[in-house]
Amino acid sequence: MKGYMIFATALTLAFSASAQQPQGKVTFERVTQLEARFNINGVEQVVPQTRKENFELHYANNQSLWKAVEQDNQDDGPAGDNGGVQIRMVVAGANDVMFTNLDTKKKVEKREMFDRTFIVDDSVRPLKWKMTGETRTILGYTCMKAEATQIRKSTKMVMNDGKMERTDVTDTLPVIAWVATAIPVSAGPGEYQGQLPGLILEMDVNNGKQTFKALQVEEKPDLAIIKEPTGKKHYTPDEFKAERDKMMKEMQENMNQGGGGHRQIRIN
Repeated sequence: MKGYMIFATALTLAFSASAQQPQGKVTFERVTQLEARFNINGVEQVVPQTRKENFELHYANNQSLWKAVEQDNQDDGPAGDNGGVQIRMVVAGANDVMFTNLDTKKKVEKREMFDRTFIVDDSVRPLKWKMTGETRTILGYTCMKAEATQIRKSTKMVMNDGKMERTDVTDTLPVIAWVATAIPVSAGPGEYQGQLPGLILEMDVNNGKQTFKALQVEEKPDLAIIKEPTGKKHYTPDEFKAERDKMMKEMQENMNQGGGGHRQIRIN
């Protein structure tokens, strides 16, 4: 009888833990500050851009899926005209998704670039977070502040006297996250999955250059979409970077062969 009671208690606890496993959907707003730089006749000009986009985070069964919300207008239109060069910002990869298994730390992304689709297999690369002890309330949840430093590689493109120049740079960025530990799922915006003991509801990357803010938290996710993206060929992160660099180089060469006259830079 004692053994039966222990078994029944364990079964009840296991069922309770399973039943209480968190699931939900969060709508985020991402705001990105960008700059387009020109060097025309020895004079450098800077055109700032602000891009606002909404995203959804669906999570259940210790898995998450991050995706963009369909935008009514995929192109923000011209931001300025400098010496015959027009700047436009467009959404790249509006159908991109990121699936993360929070148990195994496996990450699979679908990335769209230049009319091609890539399935990229990767793993969560956690930052070294430090909890500061500060708290604030976001959407009714008490959130704890966490800080980290992120090393990020990016590509900068500069129009220099009619020619496009591309430079790869490595930046060290401060990152701040506000974590709702009352929602015990290690998920959050974009690449910041599987890193902190709760759901990230707000983030600041690089002193406001990019921010994420939760607009709404709902209890019912779209369970059907929380699955790995599939494709005929899968790429490692290094293989995807090589393909991306190849396409960027081809774009740079095509722009430089276009000669003078009216030129347009599209910032993705």
